[in-house]
Amino acid sequence: MITIESIQVGKVVTEGDPNTRDAISRRWTSAFRKSSVAGAVSINELGIVGDQVADTKNHGGPDKAILCYAGVHYQSWADEHPQLQFSAGGFGENLTLGGVTESGVCIGDRFRSGECVLEVSQPRQPCWKIARRWQTKSMTKEVTQTGRTGWYVRVITGGSLTSGAELELISRPNAEWTVARANDVLYGREVDRMAVHALMHLPELSREWQDALA
Repeated sequence: MITIESIQVGKVVTEGDPNTRDAISRRWTSAFRKSSVAGAVSINELGIVGDQVADTKNHGGPDKAILCYAGVHYQSWADEHPQLQFSAGGFGENLTLGGVTESGVCIGDRFRSGECVLEVSQPRQPCWKIARRWQTKSMTKEVTQTGRTGWYVRVITGGSLTSGAELELISRPNAEWTVARANDVLYGREVDRMAVHALMHLPELSREWQDALA
């Protein structure tokens, strides 16, 4: 059973030191920091209403409407970085999910919660903002290496989502293409050219990933 453990949204803020050359401390503008929302939220094709995006070139849009992350990963991060205080939303996700990881969800999976239908579009490609958020230069690389990336979903049918609700799997057209395997292909852990070709031509895969694999 997959459950929505918590829901987060973020506002665009600017923080950091504008005069430093240190990449971890310099000024940045982002909506990466997310805060939990109590009660129901409304979602549409662009994601959760009220969730902001600073870099619209690389984030947001219908293929990356909502970022999901496995709640179980937070224990692993806490074990590996005991000096850091992790909590839901810490990796910029909108939905922190229980009962699933990247190995248990596939490209093109459709999930229903109430009237809402979500479709998995791609793994999340970790960027520098993860390291910046946690003031840890190795963090983005660690996310890639561990495969604890999270994944994006499209909103096929909008409506309301609520923390504690279940996500019911209603369609799985690509059972052989878990998010974990897609990560392995993109980052060279699986090098079979036929696999790359097959992944690239999944109709449910986002255009961004199709282009990256071409």
